[in-house]
Amino acid sequence: MPSKKYSRRRRPAAPAPPVPAVPDAPPGSDGGRGSVVQASVYRGGHKVASPGTLAETFHRLRDEPEGMAWIGLHRPSESELLSLAAEFDLHELAVEDAMEAHQRPKLERYGDTLFVVLRAARYLDAPEEVDFGELHIFIGADFLITVRHGAAPDLSTVRRRMEETPELLALGPEAVLYAILDAVVDGYAPVVEGVQNDIDEIETEVFRGDPAVSRRIYELSREMVEFQRATRPLVGMLHSLMAGFAKYGTDEELQRRLRDVADHVTHTSERVDGFRQALTEILTVNATLVTQQQNAEMRALAEAGFEQNEEIKKISSWAAILFAPTLVGTIYGMNFDHMPELHWVYGYPFAILLMAVVCSSLYVVFKKRDWL
Repeated sequence: MPSKKYSRRRRPAAPAPPVPAVPDAPPGSDGGRGSVVQASVYRGGHKVASPGTLAETFHRLRDEPEGMAWIGLHRPSESELLSLAAEFDLHELAVEDAMEAHQRPKLERYGDTLFVVLRAARYLDAPEEVDFGELHIFIGADFLITVRHGAAPDLSTVRRRMEETPELLALGPEAVLYAILDAVVDGYAPVVEGVQNDIDEIETEVFRGDPAVSRRIYELSREMVEFQRATRPLVGMLHSLMAGFAKYGTDEELQRRLRDVADHVTHTSERVDGFRQALTEILTVNATLVTQQQNAEMRALAEAGFEQNEEIKKISSWAAILFAPTLVGTIYGMNFDHMPELHWVYGYPFAILLMAVVCSSLYVVFKKRDWL
């Protein structure tokens, strides 16, 4: 970790190009819409200046041999980052990462400067989804620069809490880094609770047969992949910081705080892993239930078709039986003069008998075939 043990590097005499601060950003807040949200200079844990531009911040820090600058930016422009890089000798690769964003959590050391990338998260109640933000932090012997991409995290609370505890802020930029780490990890707790509620609701929807639950499971699974990418690398990063306690002479209080943060992030990472496993099992159960439901529907359709075929057989059989006397009656009802058996005494009984024999024969045939 950078600490006051490092010698302050010589800054160039020429001032950096002025970059105006956000006019509507409230003092002490890192939640403004512009780039430079807040720039402050501290000495001995107390704020001594709140410059309005980056150039003024650079000048004021030069006038404070034992001072520390804390600069907060939100989606800065390239010129602003290059101005900071020139003033604080930031490595070009770290500056490039801060410009492009979309980085995975990591910790890199460039000389006396530490570069940290964090992924913050917040749970949005209305759409029931997780919103991820990205935070880039440059830490030197006498400065700390935060570059936010996204709404999370809200660093105004961290800044206010640190200013209210000057004895902690007096420990330097590494104390601010640990406070930011603590805030980011604490921000995971509401997300974990919100996701747990979502999973409970999804389980109810699965066994209720809600057709839209599959999409919800898929979307939540994707969010858990992002959440896992945010928390899992953080465990290794914190252990790397703890491994440097002795080398950089980290204050005992900061060591205790960082170990507490490491415990919380380990617990969160384990919960996220459990959520992914649970969602995978829920998706399997849902697929099984959907398959069973589809099979039941197909079986019901097959049974309905079979019953319909049986009814058609009966109707067709009776239609064939009734067709025979209808045919005989139709032929003898044509009233032609020259027809066989027209004037036969036994013609009528013969016709009736013929109809009865044909109908009986058809009935017996259909009955043997189980059509009737």
